[in-house]
Amino acid sequence: MHSSKQKWNLKRTWPLHSMVLPGLVVLLIFQYGPMPGIMMAFQDYKPYTGFTGSEWVGLDHFREIASFSDTKQVIWNTFVIASLKIVFQLVTPFLFALLLNEVTKVAFKRTVQTLVYLPHFMSWVILGGILLDILNPQGGIVTQVLSSLFGIKPIFFLGDGNWFRFVVIVSDVWKEFGFGTIVFLAALAGINGELYEAAVVDGANRWKQIIHITVPLLLPMAIVVGTLSLGNILNAGFDQIFNLYNPLVYDKGDIIDTYVYRMALLSGQFSFGTAVGLFKAVISFVLIVIAYRLAYKFADYRIF
Repeated sequence: MHSSKQKWNLKRTWPLHSMVLPGLVVLLIFQYGPMPGIMMAFQDYKPYTGFTGSEWVGLDHFREIASFSDTKQVIWNTFVIASLKIVFQLVTPFLFALLLNEVTKVAFKRTVQTLVYLPHFMSWVILGGILLDILNPQGGIVTQVLSSLFGIKPIFFLGDGNWFRFVVIVSDVWKEFGFGTIVFLAALAGINGELYEAAVVDGANRWKQIIHITVPLLLPMAIVVGTLSLGNILNAGFDQIFNLYNPLVYDKGDIIDTYVYRMALLSGQFSFGTAVGLFKAVISFVLIVIAYRLAYKFADYRIF
């Protein structure tokens, strides 16, 4: 009886399973398929000898990570850039959702939401080229505006480490805050309208309604988004950094992913690059577990 019911359910839901199948195949090929390559982190890997012929060196590469000043600087750069991105990508969508929620004209509201949402779908290859052009110290539109209106000398935004971090964070927030706003707008849509009606009866103006109703009811969602973002504390955005950085800003702009790319693929140090990548993956996994526990504790959020 039980097996026949399962067969009937499978017949009814097989179209849904077939829709999941392509994504599952891609996941197996590109995520789980390369996992055996992790053993390179514990070998002195040589491409011509392969996994079986390469010498096992144990944790030597991980000791190198701890001893090299370059890796320490790269980890610090990643932490700083990713932390600032997480903070501003949380605060900006939160505030923008509050502002957009106060717009009464539906057509204008939808137009603004669409415009700020579109950059999310643009590739960093395209945006990187645009930023390189407009931030060019020799004739870029930003340089011309700063020079003509404020008399500021040309700034090499992508050649100075501190300015590079500023450009990376601002451009990333501009690109993604529209997408992040959707979560908070959905949370705003779920707020009971009777709360606002009761507040009006009590004499609360719009500002007090925001402070005492909207913000407190949005905070649990903000806590969930913020805590789950901790898992990305070591993901500072390879696509963006790779399309914008150059040797002049390695000291402030080089992150773990770009460092692994240069060490493993460009310099041929496959084992060391794999060790750095594995180190990052383990730390990220621990942070994801911690973030999930924090989200469950403070916002009662759970996946299963």
